[in-house]
Amino acid sequence: MQDPTQGADMALHPRDNVTRVHPDSGVSEALRRVVAGQIGPRKPGVVYSTADGVYEVLDVTTDRDEARRILKRRTAQFAIIVHDRTADTIGAIGTAWTGTDRVIKAVA
Repeated sequence: MQDPTQGADMALHPRDNVTRVHPDSGVSEALRRVVAGQIGPRKPGVVYSTADGVYEVLDVTTDRDEARRILKRRTAQFAIIVHDRTADTIGAIGTAWTGTDRVIKAVA
C-alpha cells in the first residue's frame, strides 16, 4: 500500500493552495511558550522519572529542522537526547512533559 503522504497521487485540499506567510512574532512567541511547556524542566544534567523509566538529559534542541532530522518526524518541534538509566541506552525522545513525570535531580 502506498504511503498517503508520498507521491503525486495525493489529493490536495483547496486550502493547500493558499499562499503561506511567515507567522508574526506573536504566533512565534506563542509557539515558543507551548514548546517550552512541553519540554518542561528537562535540560542537560536533569535526571527525571516517568512511568517508563529513569532518564538523564544529555541535550535538548529546539531547532525544528534538527529535531525533525533526529526524531524522523515531520512535525517535531524539539528533541531531547537522553540516557535511559533503566535500559542503559542513549536515545532521542520528543514526548511532552506530563503531570506524572518527576524530577529526581535538578541542575542550576
